[in-house]
Amino acid sequence: MQDIANALVSQFTVKGADAGPLAGSTFVAKDIYDIRGHVTGCGNPDWAATHDVAAATAPAVQKLLDAGATLSGKSHTDEIAYSLMGVNAHYGTPVNSAAPDRIPGGSSSGSVAAVAAGMVDIGLGSDTGGSVRMPASFCGVYGIRTTHGMIDLSHVMPLASSFDTAGWFARDAETFAEVGVAYGMDAKADAGPVRLIVAVDAMQRTTGDGAQSFAPVIRRLEEMFGEAEIKSIAVTDLSDWLEVFKVCQAAEVWQAHGDWVTRTQPDFGPGVKERFDMAASITGAMWKDAGSKRSEIAARMADLIGEDGVMITPSSPGAAPLRSADGVSLDQFRMAALELLCPAGLAGLPQISLPVGTDDGAPLGLSLVAGKQQDWKLLSIARKLSA
Repeated sequence: MQDIANALVSQFTVKGADAGPLAGSTFVAKDIYDIRGHVTGCGNPDWAATHDVAAATAPAVQKLLDAGATLSGKSHTDEIAYSLMGVNAHYGTPVNSAAPDRIPGGSSSGSVAAVAAGMVDIGLGSDTGGSVRMPASFCGVYGIRTTHGMIDLSHVMPLASSFDTAGWFARDAETFAEVGVAYGMDAKADAGPVRLIVAVDAMQRTTGDGAQSFAPVIRRLEEMFGEAEIKSIAVTDLSDWLEVFKVCQAAEVWQAHGDWVTRTQPDFGPGVKERFDMAASITGAMWKDAGSKRSEIAARMADLIGEDGVMITPSSPGAAPLRSADGVSLDQFRMAALELLCPAGLAGLPQISLPVGTDDGAPLGLSLVAGKQQDWKLLSIARKLSA
């Protein structure tokens, strides 16, 4: 396989089972997943140099192998998965084949680039703050953040454990759903009764012609499930939720990696270094206060969505920034995007990004969010829409 998108850390083959829902398909795994016999580099040379070869393969990878998919290599990630842009100071920026002058998004940058370029059928990534949802939006493919705790993340580098989830990319809805089947989801079942909710405060945060491009798909969803309710996600403002997310995530990041950072003094690229510095400054009192607010946010999301609700929201405020954008512009975009992405993470909910919109001629994803353990419902809706 030719790496036409600078997507891969290393190429090797681990053959999948002869039969299963993914038989004959290929995938890559983000370089935070352990593969027996390979070093897990996590996007940073100092991490790779200070960690041993993996003794076991992560269960999340093994599930895909057991379902018949063949592993074709390990894919690039932003450093320690602590970013959303896909720009790595050490290994470069993978190519966004849907918009080559734009960034691919991260931190699951290599996995999305490999799928968008047609190199593999499936890209295994992870999503803590949006690291599958936003790259999927940028590159015009399907992507999912699964319900927190649904997929085993042992032998996977943690970032912020109460937010970390497995997720994946695919170019078509059928393959997208079949990966869910491999993980034990009834992804071919009918979605059943669905109560649609358009998140108006999130929709108002889209730029350019993004929101207008979603209109035909929202109309189709309403034809399938009935007229959508129009509601705001946040009682106050989504920026308040972002502050809660930033504190909770940063505290957990430092809890997971503070000792290694202090001991190793790794060479971090721009942005990542500043985020680790911020993480080191979070106090116990700040974390406790944010945790209390997080519980209120989770209750608000549970009340809005309930058992049958599916919330419609943009995956990103706009199309991917240009590859030539400076660091300040990228960080501003990242903050705006996290306002849209943090609600599902704070509440531990599943969210899919559908490749159905455009902004400035580039892809823009529309997201659907459901209640906990309702991942199969989202995959079912994706299949039904594509049909």
